[in-house]
Amino acid sequence: MTAFEPRWPWGHRHVQSILPSIMPHWRLRQRAAPFLAASRELIVDCGDGVRLQAFHARPASFNGRSAILLHGWEGSADSYYMHSLGSSLFDAGVEVVRLNLRDHGATHHLNEGIFHSCLLEEVCGAVAQLKLQLSIAAPWLVGFSLGGNFMLRVAASADPRVGKLAGVVAVSPVLHPDNAMRAMERGWQLYQRYFVHKWSRSLRRKQTLWADLIDAGIFRLRDLRGMTAMMVARHTTFPGIGAYLDGYAITGDRLATLQAPAVILASRDDPIIPAADLARVAHHPDLRVVTTERGGHMGFMVSPRAGSWVNAFVARELGLAAT
Repeated sequence: MTAFEPRWPWGHRHVQSILPSIMPHWRLRQRAAPFLAASRELIVDCGDGVRLQAFHARPASFNGRSAILLHGWEGSADSYYMHSLGSSLFDAGVEVVRLNLRDHGATHHLNEGIFHSCLLEEVCGAVAQLKLQLSIAAPWLVGFSLGGNFMLRVAASADPRVGKLAGVVAVSPVLHPDNAMRAMERGWQLYQRYFVHKWSRSLRRKQTLWADLIDAGIFRLRDLRGMTAMMVARHTTFPGIGAYLDGYAITGDRLATLQAPAVILASRDDPIIPAADLARVAHHPDLRVVTTERGGHMGFMVSPRAGSWVNAFVARELGLAAT
């Protein structure tokens, strides 16, 4: 497979990280029209009364491979990168399921409790139910950023509902959340402001449905650490923000129990996920770490016209393209 080499002037890490968010979505929707037309909404029973939304598309030329895709924090099943990869896989004959995390997309009404990143059981439940409902024997799990973190934890979990998986591809996964938060605090403040804005908007949507659920004080905060600490205190059983952030870290021994082959794709110039944390991930015979010198956070855009190199990378991992 051709190595990732962004064209000039698109190689800067901030350009790479921002491009997928500002790309004209209408052009992609035109290219992805058959995929989007074939997608059907599913409301997935994840157990314990939790419901998550997914979109399922099986191509006429189905090749027997199935992939469940999961977006990053405050993204959705309709994010640019989800449509881009989903349509690329669909065109290659892969059955594609795009899953929404709780309170992502237009799903705030499905569950009363608010989303947080340690809600692993419901994602495990969603994967298990999708396998059962769609008769998928062993799906691929593909996740971006926080979605990649979730998919790796699903594959390393002891949850017997998950069962057999074909493999996992994690693109720019969150490794240790506290270090990621520190990177945003110490670096270019655009990223922190972006997530504060999107998370606040999501919480306000939740507040319109359950007026007493959200402490209004959270909307006066302008930093992720303060907002997270307030959320942890009110909506989780963790003793503090440190324990919560450690709760979804995948450094240390967290991936030592992987039950399927997995690959992490990471850029060494990622401004949000420190590349140094890759050395803190457990060594496992079924885990590979692939790094590029450039690519930013979830970027890997050769150029705006050429699109995402991730699509070809994932295709190769699924056995759809020559190495």
